[in-house]
Amino acid sequence: MSQNNSVILHAGLDIAKDSLQLHLAGHFHTLTNDSKGHAQLLKLLRVHPTVQVICEATGGYERGPLRALHAAAVPVSRVEAGRIRHFAKAQGQRAKTDPIDARVLSDYGAALRPAATPPPTAQQERLRELNTRRRQLLETLVAERNRSAHYNDALCVRQGRALLKTLEKQLDQCEAAITELVAADETLAANAQRLDAIRGVGARTAAVMLADLPELGTLTDEAAAALAGVAPYHQDSGAHAGVRHIAGGRAPVRCALYMAVLSAVKHDRILKEFYLRLRAAGKKPKVALVACMRKLVVLMNRLLKNPEFTLAN
Repeated sequence: MSQNNSVILHAGLDIAKDSLQLHLAGHFHTLTNDSKGHAQLLKLLRVHPTVQVICEATGGYERGPLRALHAAAVPVSRVEAGRIRHFAKAQGQRAKTDPIDARVLSDYGAALRPAATPPPTAQQERLRELNTRRRQLLETLVAERNRSAHYNDALCVRQGRALLKTLEKQLDQCEAAITELVAADETLAANAQRLDAIRGVGARTAAVMLADLPELGTLTDEAAAALAGVAPYHQDSGAHAGVRHIAGGRAPVRCALYMAVLSAVKHDRILKEFYLRLRAAGKKPKVALVACMRKLVVLMNRLLKNPEFTLAN
């Protein structure tokens, strides 16, 4: 849908588990977060042909409304919740209710005009869900292994063993489904192969990057580092030069990069030399590792952006 920014009407959509609060053209509408509520949402939006919806990322509750909006070709921007909260405070708005949040989202859209969030493909959507499920199973498996070490009662021991077997089986099923999905999609398979060629990056890391950072290959180096949460931010004021810290970004991507770089600094010549140079300059181990993580995600982004880009020997 092509729009002229000067006439775009920004509608704020606050999303909860069971409800939607819409602020549209100065009016509030309370809807349900289900198929019926999504249909009512689209009906209200159709009255305004140049509307753009602004919503927050809410841990998954936004996926249903986003699917409905994308299917109806309604532009929608999913914005990091922290940005909306800071924007509200900048307006002097400290109270927080669903209607207030919906209006703040409208104001944010009108003031900053964020780009529309592109719709994911069905394969990307499923890959992200499978990766999320795999991560949840792994966390539960580790927690149960730790708990099982302290069981003495025979019943608890039996239940613990049975649960561990179930979790391990489901984890294997999830990993098999991820492998099959990536192999069956030409684009995902090609991108996964490019990422897998990097020393230290295996199939699992590649799958996480493609699922949780689908923008990879379309970003600037700075944006790739920021979305991965490995971009250092200055803390300077006047004559004071503060210590730079990383902040924000996507935790699953950052975790995957950390595990990959632990191997890469041992087996990739360029990253190993870079890491050792930083350590020799007095950088702490984790600071040097984060710098390597930043180089790694930038390399991944360049590999996917330019098919002719090749890895150095």
